[in-house]
Amino acid sequence: MSRTSPHGHVQHTELSRRGLFKTAGGLGAALALGSAFAATTADAAPATFAHPGMLHNAGDINRAKVRVAAGDDPWLSGWNKLTANSHSQSTWTPNPQATIYRGSGYPENYGILYNDIAAAYQNALRWNVAGTSAHGDCAVRILNAWSNTLTSIQGNADRFLAAGIYGWEFANAAELMRGYPGFDLARFQRMMLNVFYPMNNDFLLHHNGACITNYWANWDLCNMASVMAIGILCDDGAKYDQAVNYFKTGAGNGSIQHAVPFLYSNVEGYDLGQWQESGRDQGHTIMGMGQMGAICEMAWNQGDDLYSYDNKRFFKAAQYVAKYNVGLDVPYTTYTWGSGTSCAQNSQTVIGSGSRGQVRPVWAQLHFHYNRRLYLDDKYISQMYYNLVAPEGGGGDYGSTSGGYDQLGFGTLMYAK
Repeated sequence: MSRTSPHGHVQHTELSRRGLFKTAGGLGAALALGSAFAATTADAAPATFAHPGMLHNAGDINRAKVRVAAGDDPWLSGWNKLTANSHSQSTWTPNPQATIYRGSGYPENYGILYNDIAAAYQNALRWNVAGTSAHGDCAVRILNAWSNTLTSIQGNADRFLAAGIYGWEFANAAELMRGYPGFDLARFQRMMLNVFYPMNNDFLLHHNGACITNYWANWDLCNMASVMAIGILCDDGAKYDQAVNYFKTGAGNGSIQHAVPFLYSNVEGYDLGQWQESGRDQGHTIMGMGQMGAICEMAWNQGDDLYSYDNKRFFKAAQYVAKYNVGLDVPYTTYTWGSGTSCAQNSQTVIGSGSRGQVRPVWAQLHFHYNRRLYLDDKYISQMYYNLVAPEGGGGDYGSTSGGYDQLGFGTLMYAK
């Protein structure tokens, strides 16, 4: 579906909900002020960013608040998962570090960071949903401690994973605490702009000096998500646009057509899309659902529909991944790529069965978007969510290693509709 703008440009209504989402309020005010980020095309950053406007908007928070207070399921079950998690306790003590290391050969301490981020996010959720000031105070203590201490992220190539994953997660915790008494938002924004963003940007531009296809989709995706989250947190339209544009047309494996390289029509009645990491293993493939899902949800809450971009390409991939991980067969096309600095050719001829059926809290968001917002038949996503995952927990509920912290979780509480 498209329309022609007054300037003669074709605008695709699939790409942006902002005409309905923003209406005359913030957009009109920004235009009147001559904002540098006034939305002149369907793809421009919002003239005024919505806050909270990352993984959760005000409606999500209010729904969880009302439903939990009423004792309604599944929200109450999701709430009980949250309150039972050791990271969500208001007694959590932060352990900020000046330098975070991730990568073999270095004094790795990144586990300290992802545990503190999980605690900040979970306490922020408890404050937003139940209004308990002890949890709000705890979240702010964690955020302020790190913004007063962290100066760099170091290590081998894995340092870019740390900057990406923990960048978008940390920004999401901070977004939930905007305006809370004692939270030094300006200092936290400076940390995100000075420590995380330069690394996110460098990776997306240079890919650590490697062949453009060397790094798996998740490497791009986590850095894209961090750039987007920092853009929203800092009301920085250029950074937000950078992430959206990379999602659509980026050179690396995180852009949508590279992340979903092969499409299959009408496979037992459903359209499917092969994920870029499917020939590798299912743990990293499911991680991709969480990383791309975070990008899509943050964009949705700012008026951009990346969930449906390119004829719902991500939906087809999520159906493909879910179908295989609930134990069913899917088609597979040999995936070939160049690695290292010389682009040496590699191929995967069969789907990777490692970690098949792995439980991670990434499916509630996808199910409640595609099925409850868009009313699509998401057969396999639904099976993955209801049969294997629900109700979703978060960091601390899925083991102690980093994979259990690659997503913030608690989708049952925050997304059920």
